[in-house]
Amino acid sequence: MYIFIFCLYSVPILLFSVWKSNYLVLNRRSHLSLFVLVNKHKPWIESSYHGIITENTDAVLLDPPLVALDKDAPVPYAGEICGFHVQGLSAPFEAVVLNRTSGEGRLRARGPIDCERQREFTFIIQAHDCGTGPKGHAKKRSHKAVVHVQVGDVNEFSPVFGQLEYHGSVTEGKVYDSILQVQASDQDCSPQYSQICNYQITSQDTAFAIDRNGNIRNTESLSFDKKSHYKIRVTAFDCGQKRATQDTVVHIHVKPICKPGWQGWSKLVDYEPGMGGKLLFPKMHLETCAGSVSWIRTTVELETSGAGRGCDRQSYSERSLQKLCGASSGSTDLLPAPSGVFNWTATLVTDGGRDSDLTYRFDGRQAAKIPDWVVPQNLTHQFTITTWMKHGPSPGQRAEKETLLCNSDKTEMNRHHYSLYVHNCRLVFLLRTDYTQTDSFRPAEFHWKLEQICDKEWHYYIISVDFPVVTLYVDGVTFDPYLVTDDWPIHSSQIDVQLTVGACWQGGEVSKAKFTQYFRGSLSGLTIRPGKIESQKIISCLQSCKEGLDITSPESLGQRIKFHLNPAQSLVVMEGEDLEQMNAALRKVSYINSRQFPTKGARHLRISTAVQCFGEDVCISVPDIEAVVMVMQPSEPRITISGAEHLTIPASDLALGLSLFRDLHIISTVIKSDGQTNTDHRSGAFKEITHNLDYCDIMVLGEELRAGLESLELHHSALSGKHLEYANSSTGMSIYGVDSISHYTEVIRQVRYQSRQAVDSVRTFRLTCSELNGRYISDQYTLQVNILHSEEAIEHVNHVMAPPKYMQIIHPTVIESNSYSSVVPAVATAVIVLCIAALLVALLSVYRLNQPENQEHIHKHPLPEKQADCDGSSLSITVNPLESPSAQNPVKKYENTVTKQNYNQPN
Repeated sequence: MYIFIFCLYSVPILLFSVWKSNYLVLNRRSHLSLFVLVNKHKPWIESSYHGIITENTDAVLLDPPLVALDKDAPVPYAGEICGFHVQGLSAPFEAVVLNRTSGEGRLRARGPIDCERQREFTFIIQAHDCGTGPKGHAKKRSHKAVVHVQVGDVNEFSPVFGQLEYHGSVTEGKVYDSILQVQASDQDCSPQYSQICNYQITSQDTAFAIDRNGNIRNTESLSFDKKSHYKIRVTAFDCGQKRATQDTVVHIHVKPICKPGWQGWSKLVDYEPGMGGKLLFPKMHLETCAGSVSWIRTTVELETSGAGRGCDRQSYSERSLQKLCGASSGSTDLLPAPSGVFNWTATLVTDGGRDSDLTYRFDGRQAAKIPDWVVPQNLTHQFTITTWMKHGPSPGQRAEKETLLCNSDKTEMNRHHYSLYVHNCRLVFLLRTDYTQTDSFRPAEFHWKLEQICDKEWHYYIISVDFPVVTLYVDGVTFDPYLVTDDWPIHSSQIDVQLTVGACWQGGEVSKAKFTQYFRGSLSGLTIRPGKIESQKIISCLQSCKEGLDITSPESLGQRIKFHLNPAQSLVVMEGEDLEQMNAALRKVSYINSRQFPTKGARHLRISTAVQCFGEDVCISVPDIEAVVMVMQPSEPRITISGAEHLTIPASDLALGLSLFRDLHIISTVIKSDGQTNTDHRSGAFKEITHNLDYCDIMVLGEELRAGLESLELHHSALSGKHLEYANSSTGMSIYGVDSISHYTEVIRQVRYQSRQAVDSVRTFRLTCSELNGRYISDQYTLQVNILHSEEAIEHVNHVMAPPKYMQIIHPTVIESNSYSSVVPAVATAVIVLCIAALLVALLSVYRLNQPENQEHIHKHPLPEKQADCDGSSLSITVNPLESPSAQNPVKKYENTVTKQNYNQPN
């Protein structure tokens, strides 16, 4: 029974246990099957990442962005990203999830990152999901991805010099490529901020420079006597332009040594005019300081741009110089010295002082019309234009034409027949031929492009026309045009033309005639003449300098010294191997000025030297030296004209002609060197000198000479064998050309005044002479001619027949050391008067007999071939002191200027 009861109770318990056991097993199996279905995928991330982090910050910028994906999404937990795991012991980074659903994360630094400690990091990162529930059971991890992070540098450190002070030394007189080197460093990690890109000297006005590598050099030779110690401050900049917080101090010590260079020379050399050549360096020698010199070359250069047109040249007019140099005559001076007739240059601005050449400055607002009677009318296919010109670059990008010379229509039209102008530093000559000469295209414009045109220096230009060929000479060197353009000929017309200087005349096709194309620069000696320049020798003569360098006794220099003297004598080059012979050769260099009255002022000298040494890497350096030749003020000549002040002649005798200046005397004196100021020649303070004159003007004071009735005459034979010409007009006569005082005196004495119908009772003439184109002017000599008409002449003869008590020859004060006065005895006076009366009767008879057939042409005006000099006796130079003053007509003095037709007064 007990067994039954045991079984009765045991069986249900056993069955319950089995059921419960089976239930638990089945339940476990069902749950396991559900888990596998929910989280079966692991997260996915990129295989590698690259990041950048700026030092001292925590944010890392990744490429691509940190994002994890899970295919289990959108299942909760299994499809969500719960975190990122950074693997690497040295990686100071962590990753955080920003969004579990999207898988977005962020990488950041756990602390400050220092680029100077480590510039880059490499580590592993993984992502994991949230598993099967909130507790993260059964979570899965992604594959491992590699992350490279570079640290971006910040320019936080300044350059620091290795030393607070540096010391260096130099030897005086030498220029070094590098004296010493300063160095600075920077602790930043990147090349941009850790490298030193620049050094700079902060001290002002120093003779040193520094390069980008810190090498300090001197920019000029240093002198121990001037300064023996230099203290300069230097700073540094990194490539981020951050400056060093503290500058370094550099001490440069100058060591005294022997100074190589020229010694025994003077900085100022005085030159007295007329002394010929003067040695410039009579005691100079080269100090080499025991250096072994194997070769030496010395250059002596004379700079003379301050004297006139580039150097001291003859300041006669261009026309006179052409004749002196042997060129054919006939040139017309278009820029003469201003005068009463040559008045077209009176409004122009002149350059230079009284002692300089006559030059005109054009500023773009000035021009001059050349009178028609001056313009040469005989130009053919051969003619020559010469001028001195100084010109600089034109203002503006598109400069206008700048006209030197222009021949254009005066009215109605605006045709340029010929012109010379500058355009964009090119010299252009325009020549339009006449349609009557040809009816086809002919060369019309000739272009030259030269550096000399715009270098602001004086140059001598010659345009030689031998149509259709045009040649340009600049300072004696020939240049052919680089461009020649053709054009149609100009049709002939009756329109007058206008020649202008400094601009072009536009008389037609405008509402109001005006100048245009103004010139900006300086001109001198502008001439035009028929024919072409004969030879290169004449060209060289026209532009040659009268001052320069010379070598005294060049044959004594020896064969081991080679020398070269340029044609302008402004440069001497010597070279040789023997130092003593070079010293001796340089002592023979001299300055010479052949002008009698040179232009005063300074002439600069520069001596440069190059040497070579025997097999030495470093050779001595010889500094250049500069000196000045001071040309002293020449003694100014005083040109004095003397002769009779009054002449008296019957009106009827003037038809034969009156020699006005029969007893003329011209002398020139200078103050002696003792500096005395007494103006009395007899005191010995003055001495007479000989020199040339370049023109003398005889001017008619008062009314002009009446055409066809009165004239001044000069026989052409009087000019034979002399360098003289003359121009004649109703206002007077001008005799010009470079010639001696004696030749001028001889010619002027032969000038005669002729009147075929005398009306005036008095004629007054004034004579002045010039040397060096008006630089030195004589005193004004005035001569009064008293003309006695028929009634006055009879009364005058009656007075002569009854000898007066007094008769004297009236002269101005003649400056002579042996001057004296005399009284004519009464008997001698009576004899002279009788001779004069007889001579008058004879002359009148000869005149009446020979009047119809005794004429011949004298240059421009008729004059008897054989004339008796009415002033051969004292009658022509005497006045009767017994005549009443009321019988003599008063003299009204009006100054008139001599008109020189087709001739030019020298400048």
